[in-house]
Amino acid sequence: MLGVLASASLGRTVSAFFNAVGSFFANLAAVHWGTMLIGLVFFTLNLTLRSRAIFNSLRAAYPLARFQWRRVWGAYFAAVGLDNVVPARGGDVVKVFLTKSSIPDSAYATVTAAIYTEVPFDVVLGVIVLIFAFSQGVFPKPPAFAKLDAFDLSFLASNARLTLFLITLLAVATLFGFAVLSRRVRAFWERVRQGFTIMRDRRRYLHEVVAFQAAAWLCRAAGFWFFLDAFRVGASVRNVMLVFGVNAVAGAVPLTPGGAGVQQALLVTVFRRAAPTSVVAAYSVGQQIAITALTSGVGFIALATIFRFRSFKDVIRAGRADRKAETPANANATAGPPAPHARA
Repeated sequence: MLGVLASASLGRTVSAFFNAVGSFFANLAAVHWGTMLIGLVFFTLNLTLRSRAIFNSLRAAYPLARFQWRRVWGAYFAAVGLDNVVPARGGDVVKVFLTKSSIPDSAYATVTAAIYTEVPFDVVLGVIVLIFAFSQGVFPKPPAFAKLDAFDLSFLASNARLTLFLITLLAVATLFGFAVLSRRVRAFWERVRQGFTIMRDRRRYLHEVVAFQAAAWLCRAAGFWFFLDAFRVGASVRNVMLVFGVNAVAGAVPLTPGGAGVQQALLVTVFRRAAPTSVVAAYSVGQQIAITALTSGVGFIALATIFRFRSFKDVIRAGRADRKAETPANANATAGPPAPHARA
């Protein structure tokens, strides 16, 4: 029964997505291309500033190591580009591997922790965005997600017990993983703490991470502003906040590349009073196509010119090999703390 429901929901999502694609091409003549280009410039600045915040966290974790910001920047763009073409945030794996390979004698646990120093600020702003979005009277409430033409949300919202089971299973698996790591790998938590070094210096954390994140959020907001204006949906602070809300919900259920399907369904619902459905559908797909083309193109160029990889498949293959090679080193690390040069 679940299989039939899932197939039907997926079919509606695919149909709605391609209808939106059709609307996009039908409305090409109405698009302000110069305005959309400005939006892409601001989106590039957004990702660039975020990569700098991560670089600063890594520099605090590895103060004696020499590594280049351009490699962290390239890893970030490659990851975002891959996330927009593959489901389940596969780009995160690529980001961690490419970043680790850029820092001599680094460890996956430390690099991953340093990358996630951005999470607290993003979570706080994300909660504020969602509170605003749900208070506007145009954002669908969670129970109504089941009626949307978005496989991710409609299927999970229609099967509350399954969703609760999956959340519980994920929580148990996470706790079990932490328990195993804490017992078998003594150096693991030391490396994690090393990655969070910058957060123990509040002033430095605010200046070198939060400040860059805040600027990145402003650039992203400006990017959405120009995208909304380019497709004649209506650029305003309120509409930008609603787009942020849509992105937050789509990012919470990353079962499709870049939240495809989820974003289209939510944007059409949220902006149904602001512009004709065909215009909003064209905007939702056009924005996603533009961002995907930008991040995938820049990410692939970064792979080829900075990291000397020919494809994303080569990166994933190299990452698996590197992970296997690090396992014996992790086993030996249980006898004592990390080497002195790796300490923050």
